[in-house]
Amino acid sequence: MPANPVKALVTGATGFIGSAVVRALRAEGTPVRVLVRPTSTLQNLDGLDVEVTYGDLQDVQSLEQAVSGCQHLYHVAAQYALWHQDPSVFYATNVQGTKQLLETARDAGIERIVYTSTIGAIGLPEQDGLGIETTPMASTQIAGDYKRSKWLAEQEVLTLAQSGLPVVIVNPSAPVGAYDIKPTPTGQIIVDFMRSRMWAFLDTGMNIIDVDDVALGHLYAMKRGTLGERYILGHRNVTLQQLFALLSKITGIRAPILKLPRNAILPLAHVNTWIANYLTHRTPRIPLEGVKMAQYHMHYDCSKAIRDLGLPQTPIEHALEKAVRWFRDHGYA
Repeated sequence: MPANPVKALVTGATGFIGSAVVRALRAEGTPVRVLVRPTSTLQNLDGLDVEVTYGDLQDVQSLEQAVSGCQHLYHVAAQYALWHQDPSVFYATNVQGTKQLLETARDAGIERIVYTSTIGAIGLPEQDGLGIETTPMASTQIAGDYKRSKWLAEQEVLTLAQSGLPVVIVNPSAPVGAYDIKPTPTGQIIVDFMRSRMWAFLDTGMNIIDVDDVALGHLYAMKRGTLGERYILGHRNVTLQQLFALLSKITGIRAPILKLPRNAILPLAHVNTWIANYLTHRTPRIPLEGVKMAQYHMHYDCSKAIRDLGLPQTPIEHALEKAVRWFRDHGYA
């Protein structure tokens, strides 16, 4: 008789990357259990044949129930935002929650784990150049609680890996595509462009990748990744001006031509964040942490994942087209 198929537990499955991982796993026939909070919307799981279990990264009993009977774990869940009224949630979820889940998985005998970090936990060269998996992170490059919490979480994961935890780390860059329901900070840039709210740009840059390629990168890391290693899941380095030019071609909306110095935006970001913290309690239109990160061109060399994992490289034009189409179809713009 054939062996029982491997069952995978996916955390963060209702989110952008997590739901893409679930779709990729189901496409290859892998049975999937998803750990979701009772308050989560399951919109991104509509039509997917998955087993749903409810719990929270702060609830050890729910984690024990979630990992029971699973052989693989994809830990995608994170508090992902450039601002939160209570910054402690970044550390409770991203650091302590990750440590708690991975220790629970270790004790339950999970065979293999893929941990979803972020490209923001990898440093950039002091001079012009591309970051790679081994580029150290300078303290000046850790802007904001999200980035700091993810960097600290990675240190916890690496410590567990050194003690024998069978984990591979993946560091996605800026994914784009369909099902970006929140949306993510990169998705919000696309939505704001589609709403003609982008009247100027900063001299900054990012690395863009199709979210479906990120999902396959997770699966390939599970199958082929070296335990304890990091893999940058990215594709094309672009400036913000180049991104707007691509979006202009796709949407027909005129790209901004006014370039602003970062120092002109920084005071506005401070004011916006103060208003959000003390008056509106809503995400600021100009997040301070986003402006701080904009001083860097977050450009990276993704060749390790391409070479060792077989990471796909779908043209980012196609990924942006999918994102624009999905946002239009779902009333975002």
